[in-house]
Amino acid sequence: MVEELVAAGAGLVSAGVVYVAAAARVVKQYERGVVFRLGKLRPAVRGPGLTLIVPGVDRLRKVNMQIVTMPVPGQEGITRDNVTVRVDAVVYFRVTSPAEAVVRVEDYRFAVSQMAQTSLRSIIGKSELDDLLSDREKLNQGLELMIDSPAVEWGVTIDRVEIKDVSLPETMKRSMARQAEADRERRARVINADAELQASKKLAEAAREMSEQPAALQLRLLQTVVAVAAEKNSTLVLPFPVELLRFLERAQQPLPAAPAPEPAPAPAPAPAPAPEQTTGQE
Repeated sequence: MVEELVAAGAGLVSAGVVYVAAAARVVKQYERGVVFRLGKLRPAVRGPGLTLIVPGVDRLRKVNMQIVTMPVPGQEGITRDNVTVRVDAVVYFRVTSPAEAVVRVEDYRFAVSQMAQTSLRSIIGKSELDDLLSDREKLNQGLELMIDSPAVEWGVTIDRVEIKDVSLPETMKRSMARQAEADRERRARVINADAELQASKKLAEAAREMSEQPAALQLRLLQTVVAVAAEKNSTLVLPFPVELLRFLERAQQPLPAAPAPEPAPAPAPAPAPAPEQTTGQE
């Protein structure tokens, strides 16, 4: 009798172990469990840890609650200013309602991917090329709003959408490169002209100052000679001012002799007396 009781107890224990093994499920920390009992959704969502279901009656489906990073394949389109581009993006989303994500949509990942591709093509057609290249933050917000509107009903929340790359045709790249080069050349010419204007004003002021002090010009010449002489691989040709050459020429000429005093003029001789005139009368 005792042996039968022991055998029965062992059988019950074995059955209990088998039942627990079949009914036990482990839900990880980043997952939530949705239970279907005979095909009907149970309102309670199973949290992380060990949970039990009715074997053969209940079916547990685990839903990942982590943020999903989904790349959006590159989409080709024509912008509003008639430029063909290829744009790819990335979508960050997560499940906020596990029951709706399982019940309302067959595959929420595939649904979000298709919605992202459609929205990306739509945003390309509504934007201009300059907006795609420079004003991406505004386009990201618009793209996020377009994807998030239907995704809310699926129990999915879009955290962020980023446009990764914008591919342009080679002809358009060359045109943009020429435009950028022309713009840089224009700015360089304007800067050079402004520099020449400022330099001319400063040179005019310096010329006025040197015209008042001729020695300043000579000092400036000597400073230039010193600066040029520092380069040992150059030949120095020193120009002399014409004024300096004339000064040296005048210094080499002999001084003229003092003129001799002129002799005093001799006194003029007295005039001879006129002969007496005689008459012919006797």
